[in-house]
Amino acid sequence: MFEKLKSAVKKIGIKTLDESNLEKVLMDFKLELARNDVAYQAAEEICELVKKEQLLGKEVGRHRSVKKITREALRNALIQILTPDEPIDFFDIIEKKNKNGTPAILVFLGINGTGKTTSIAKITHLLQKRKKSVVLAAADTFRAGSIEQLTKHAKNLDVRIIKREYGADAASVAFDAVSHAESKNIDVVLIDTAGRMETNRNLMDELRKICRVAEPDLKIFVASLLVGNDAYVQAETFKKEIGIDASILNMADADVKGGAVISVIFTTKKPIIFLGNGQSYDDLIEFQPEKFVDMIS
Repeated sequence: MFEKLKSAVKKIGIKTLDESNLEKVLMDFKLELARNDVAYQAAEEICELVKKEQLLGKEVGRHRSVKKITREALRNALIQILTPDEPIDFFDIIEKKNKNGTPAILVFLGINGTGKTTSIAKITHLLQKRKKSVVLAAADTFRAGSIEQLTKHAKNLDVRIIKREYGADAASVAFDAVSHAESKNIDVVLIDTAGRMETNRNLMDELRKICRVAEPDLKIFVASLLVGNDAYVQAETFKKEIGIDASILNMADADVKGGAVISVIFTTKKPIIFLGNGQSYDDLIEFQPEKFVDMIS
């Protein structure tokens, strides 16, 4: 990933970085970021961070090269973009709710085909390994096959699923799941939802109703890295229409450019908590900004 960024750094032959000679370097960076699925606005901010906070006017010492300090500056800028102002502790949120005698409620948002239902199953498995009880809510009553898909996961993982027929009120399914969790002292409610597109006002209204009824502790946006810069557009829409507290990005194991990760954090200003890197229930890894930057740069 980002091989041309490395090449741009290698071509630098100047001794001092100033306004005039830095501009071309940053333009190369900006274009390469955009080619690798980083939203243009995010690419601009990264370059501004490099220019204003890291490189401008910096002299090169005897044992340091411009290449090295430029590479360090880019890495620091990426880490700054990928580290949200308000990080969250996923498991701590659940623990605090449970200590108060109430279930933690998580709603999963995202368009169809991004791995939302599979992510719910992976989260279920992860919570079970931490001795947490889980109930699933099949609140996607719109897409054909969605209830059966979640039911299969529930059977595999041996957890209760609350569901109704297709076309039923999705908010009522979420409400029933929360009520069930409260009455049975279940630790976590995971609510699946239909894929919402910005052009479908009725579905967005329904999703807002689910959130009003369920009062989730976390609204988790799920996207696929395979869609590239479209993940930025999706995240921007869900942030505006519903609100996002955290994200899960799937297909990290595929041959993708990786810029969508930067774009999603840039637009939501919220943390990515997990990356999905396979189809098995264990294929979910905690997102760590520094490790990710090391991987792409």
